[in-house]
Amino acid sequence: MQRGIRGAITLEKNSKEEIKFAVVELLGKILEENNVKTEDISSVIFTLTKDLTADFPAKYARENFDFKYVPMMCYNEAEVDGAIKMCMRILLNYDTNKRQEEIKHIYLKGAEILRQDLK
Repeated sequence: MQRGIRGAITLEKNSKEEIKFAVVELLGKILEENNVKTEDISSVIFTLTKDLTADFPAKYARENFDFKYVPMMCYNEAEVDGAIKMCMRILLNYDTNKRQEEIKHIYLKGAEILRQDLK
């Protein structure tokens, strides 16, 4: 069965290093908390708010998590008045037998405000 895991993290500045650290921290936590194996991942979607332009997050997923064969895409997040800034979001789709309520969605730093209902 396919399930999706959501996650988000805010960054302090628009730089390659900051994007890399955010990918490693957030994606690492998603994989660890949900016990996800790379071979079970169908795809990963990254979104960035328009103020994050320094690099592609998928690049760092490939380099740091051996995602060579995992299909990934990077998009801009919808611009909505009053929405959180400097934010990267992830949607990881994978094969699992877990029920939806067993999935651990991960929201870090300033992004913790996005889905307080999932805590």
